[in-house]
This record gives sequence, structure tokens and C-alpha cells, in this order.
Amino acid sequence: MELSYMSDISSFYSALSIRKVFRPQNADGKQSRIADYFASNVFDLRAMVKRLSAQDLETMTKVMKYGGKIDASLAERVASAAREWAMEKGATHYCHWFQPQTGATAEKHDAFLWFDKQGNPIERFTGPELLQSEPDASSFPSGGIRSTFEARGYTGWDPSSPMFIMETENGKTLYIPSVFISYHGEALDFKTPLLRSNGSLSVEATKTLHLIGEKKVTHVTTSVGPEQEFFIIDKKHAMKRLDLHLSGRTVFGRKPSKGQELEDHYFGHIPSRVQSFFNELEVELYKLGVPVKTRHNEVAPGQFEIAPIYEGSNIAADHNQLALKCIKSVALKNGFVALLHEKPFAGVNGSGKHVNWSMSDSLGRNLLDPGATPHENLVFLTFLCGILQGINDNADVLRASIASAGNDHRLGANEAPPAIISAFLGNTLDKILNAIESGSADKVNAEKIMIDLGVSHVQEVAKDNTDRNRTSPFAFTGNKFEFRAVGSSAPINYPTAILNAAVHDGLTKINKKLEEKAVNGVVSDNDLLLILREVIIQTKKIRFEGNGYSQEWRDEAAQRGLSNYSKTPDALMVLADKEKTKFLKNAGVFNTEDILSRLAIQQERYIKQCLIEVNCAIEMAQTLVLPVCIEFHSKLMKNAKLSSEISCSSPSKKMAERFGDDISHVWSTLEALKIQVEKITSGDALDHHHLEKTSKIISEVLMLKLEDLRSAVDTVEAFVPNDLWPYPKYSDMIFGIE
Repeated sequence: MELSYMSDISSFYSALSIRKVFRPQNADGKQSRIADYFASNVFDLRAMVKRLSAQDLETMTKVMKYGGKIDASLAERVASAAREWAMEKGATHYCHWFQPQTGATAEKHDAFLWFDKQGNPIERFTGPELLQSEPDASSFPSGGIRSTFEARGYTGWDPSSPMFIMETENGKTLYIPSVFISYHGEALDFKTPLLRSNGSLSVEATKTLHLIGEKKVTHVTTSVGPEQEFFIIDKKHAMKRLDLHLSGRTVFGRKPSKGQELEDHYFGHIPSRVQSFFNELEVELYKLGVPVKTRHNEVAPGQFEIAPIYEGSNIAADHNQLALKCIKSVALKNGFVALLHEKPFAGVNGSGKHVNWSMSDSLGRNLLDPGATPHENLVFLTFLCGILQGINDNADVLRASIASAGNDHRLGANEAPPAIISAFLGNTLDKILNAIESGSADKVNAEKIMIDLGVSHVQEVAKDNTDRNRTSPFAFTGNKFEFRAVGSSAPINYPTAILNAAVHDGLTKINKKLEEKAVNGVVSDNDLLLILREVIIQTKKIRFEGNGYSQEWRDEAAQRGLSNYSKTPDALMVLADKEKTKFLKNAGVFNTEDILSRLAIQQERYIKQCLIEVNCAIEMAQTLVLPVCIEFHSKLMKNAKLSSEISCSSPSKKMAERFGDDISHVWSTLEALKIQVEKITSGDALDHHHLEKTSKIISEVLMLKLEDLRSAVDTVEAFVPNDLWPYPKYSDMIFGIE
């Protein structure tokens, strides 16, 4: 009986196609601990110790931690060491890995192969080859910053983010994290603005600390931890859906009988096949030095999340791109397709990327840690006010930084923060700021509140100074802010750079007031509180402690004068406002030409993404839905005729009549959509100078007609038998994982 049982179990797992995960092993053939192979494919300081001199290692340590430049001679030695290390691990090629404004990463591989003076083959990787490469930039988005025939672009090594080896089944390649700039020096990527914003914010924040008496601080860094949400569905289902394959979301799909209303998926048991996927994903990410900490089921069926330990924002952004890459590739190996779109399925929650953001100084202090008595922690209060000032004054551009066609489906729904930018601080901090505003800061008691959970094995827990508010786009959560409105597919570099620049702006304004009151370069506590009081009063409209999903908040926000850009085309147009974007120039993140080029790129991307979705819908309706419906309608008509001939009572005739009307509605809405597409894509509607107008027409007209077609198609889906329907239904996909 035992053998039979084990055989049944073996057959069961074989049927599920659970992929075996091969974890790294130690010299004794036993499974290695994570700590033993973490970052084993990263050329970090630990790897450099064995290959660089003490002086070179010291220089690289400073550059990697605080930024700086690498001279040609050091670059030559680092290149030689990196090549030796990479070749020892089996790498044959190298590439400069960069992040153009496509939402994906890019790379051009070159072999280490070279020839000596005698014509003999050798391996070579030089300092100049490490420092810079020259990919063809003509086919990458530039937003009109250059002509197509001006093809030259440069990738430059970013030494603050370590090189790493990417493995595939057929080879290994040394990846060099890089910036991407044009021939004339304009930033063509997402990494460069983030690096610039980090540098500017460090200077301004250090100045703030000096003015309030913290003279020992030499620099300030930002830390980020993105919580990455995504869906997983069976590959066999995804490959049968043209819309998922080409656009990332389902343009058709009737809501199943069960969705997420039972709330039984969130933090539920992870299915065995998904567990195997996570195990393999974590091994790959650990080898790449990505500190994945948490994994769990999300709210919607088929939806999951991974979250890392916090890192410096630049490396965290690189690691998030690696995570996205690995999620997709490992999912395929396990028979899945990972969906990173913000709203792949209608009727259930979409996916976001909660970017947890904080600041630390060179003394190792988290500047957003309020401690036990946050009202007395002047450092914390000063930076809190600086952040509020920056958010208050630059909320519209922050909203633009997370605008996309995919995110439009999330923002404002009861699953994601609204398109209104506000800040949630929690009850304790809100009282403290109100007390400072009223001049009674000494009367506020902000000690931690102890709550009794009423569970026998849990005594008491320290309640944080803030509760979690999932309806807020920018919420304080104890010692960091959580920018919850970022979309799941978005690179985090861009919104983080805009956030950094906004905080730089807020601190700049506070520093100006501090300098006016400073004596010998330091402001007294009383003067500091008076300045903070002014900021608290000025920024009160941006603070909201209630339900961000409610209509009452939308009404109140309008009364407060807060913007509500619910659609991407409207949100993006703030980038054309020089007054609203001047803080980006002041922080040295962008110049005017950069800003306008990014506006054009995002408008064009919005238009193209929407048109892809619309064209998928047209093709699926014409070639899949209508033929199946007409065939089924013909069967109903035949049954109705036969029933009439033999005088048999049957609903076939009424069904055929009703279904015929539904098919006609599909046809009419399809034709209306095709006519609108023709109007938009003909002539010069897609020309650079018409992007604003075209994007608004698509948002206000075309996408509504797409929803009309969707409604019509989803209606006929309810009539057609499952075995005839031409593509997998929602119930197959989101509940189809064993």
C-alpha cells in the first residue's frame, strides 16, 4: 500500500509538471546556505579584494558607496580583474547593460576574443572598453531630441552599481550597468536622472543637517525597497490569448462566477507549482545579489508579490529590473507566463509596485525614523517637513511620473490610490504637526501605544506611530514613505528621481529660511520650530488621513485645490508647464529639452500601447469571436427550425433571436471602433506635433469605444458553450494553477 501511495504521489507531481530546483551545493555535495552563494555572480567589493590592490580597493569602495569618477589607469586594472573573474566563472562575452526609455533594458554583447600582433587569438577586455561603448541610438526613443539619422549614442559604466554575470542554459555574459547618453550629452535613459537626483539631494540634505547643528554629516543617501506585484498564469492559456501575448492585458473577458470577493487568496497557501517557481526565482536572484526577502499570494486569484530588503536607490532600481527579467524567464521555465501589466484582468485587483523610500546620513541614521518621541526629534521633523513641502509644491509632476496606459486602469479604482497626490502621516504624527501649528508642541505625548491583541500566545506589541493606509498614494509607514501609486511594469528609476528632486526642492526652500535665522551657521531650536510651523501650515492641504477611495475625498480635494488627473494624457501635460517643472532643472536632473523630450516619449508610448490593445481587440473580434458566434447561431437556428417542424416546445428560437441581436451588436461596435482607428491613424495624427491632441482623442473617445466592444463581446461569451469559445476564459486563467 505504501509503494502504491508513493507511486500515486509521484504521478500526481509529474502531472503537475513541477520543475525540480537545483540549489547550489558546497564542497561536500550538500545544499549551500543562501549566505554562501548570495551575490556569487556579482563583481562586488568581496570579489575585488582578491584581484585589486588595497589602494585600488579603497578607491572603488568610495566610488561605489558615494559616487565619483574612475581614471583611465584604474579602469584598466578593474577591467582586467573583472575579465579574469568572469572568465573563471565561464563568461565569454560582456555587455553594457542600460535602461532606455522603453520600459525594458537593453544590451549589446561583445566577445572577449581579440588577436595579438602575431594574429593569435587571445581574450581581452580593456579600460576604454569598460568605460564606454557605442550602441546605435537611432531606434531608441528620443522625443525629438535628435533626428533619426543622428544614430550615435554612448553607454558609460556606472561604477556605483556592481558588474554581474547573467547565466543562460547556453552561456554566461558579464553585464556592466551603464548610463545611456546622446552624442551631445542628453540623457536617453532612466538611470542618469536618478544618479543626478541622488547627488543633488545629498548636497541639499547635508546642508540642512549642518544648519540644524549636525556638522559631522558628510553626505545623505536614499534607500528604496520596491514591492513587486504580478500575475502568473499557465503558459498554455497565455499562448492562446493574442491580447495577452501582444499587449499584456486581456481586452476581452467576462467576469467569472467567483473573483476575489471571498478574500481567500491573500496570504493564502502558495500552490506547489508556484512554490517551485519562487524557489528557482530566488536562487537566480540571490546569485545576482538581489536581496529578496518576502513572497506571498496577493489579493487577486493568480496574483503574487515579492519584496526585497532595502538598498541604495540606484542599485535597488537595477535590481528591480533584474527581478522583472528573472520573473519572466523563470516563469517560462516552469510552464507559466508572468504578467507584469498593471491590469491584465478586469474585475479583479491590478498590480502595483509600492516603492518604499527613505533617507539616511553618513552617520548611519535613518532620517525618517521618528524614534520614541518624534515631536522632540528635530532632525526627523525637519526632513518630514521638507518632504511635505516638496510633495505639496510638486504633486502634479509626481503624478505625471507614474502615468501610463496600464496605470490608468488602476488609479482611482478601489484597489489602488487615487490619481490625487496626498500624504498620509498617521494619527500620532498628524496630532504632533497640528500641535506645532497651534504652538503647543510641548503638550503632545507621542509615546508608543501598547495594544493587547487578546491572543493567548501573543502578549503585547508596540503599535507603530502610524497605521497603514492602503488608499494613500504617499503614506508614512513608521520610518519611510511608501509611494504606492507606481505601476507594476514601470522602472522605479524615474518616479524615484522625480521624488528625490521634489524633496530637494522642499529642503532648498527650508534651507533658505534656515540661513536667514542661522547664527554661526546653526539655527536655534526655537527658530527651527517656527520655520517648521510655517511649512506645516503651507502644506496642510496635501495631508489626508481618511479613505482615499471615497468620493468625499475627491470632492474635498477639489475644494483644497488639489489636482485630479485621472488619465495619462492630462497628467503628462504638466511636463509642458515650465513653472511646474523648474524644480527638476534646479536639481540638475533635467534641462528644458530633456523634459519636453520625455513628455513626447511618454505621449507616444501611451498612443502606441492603446493602439496595440485596440488592434488586438479588432483582430480577435473579427477572426475569433464573430466566426464562432455565427457558427453557434447557425446551430441555434437549425434547432429552432427542427423544433418547429416536429411541433416541439424549445427555447431555441428565442435564444437564436436574442443571440442574433447580441452578435449584431458586436459587429456594430466593432465597425465603430475600426472607423475611429482609421480617423486617428490617418494623416498626421501620429506626428510629433500632434501627440497631445491624438493622445486625448484616444483617451476620451477610442478607449471608450474599445470598452463598448468589450462589453458586447463579453455578453456573447456568456451564450457560447465553453468548448466552442475560441480563447481561454478568466476562470481558466486566474484559477487554472494547480
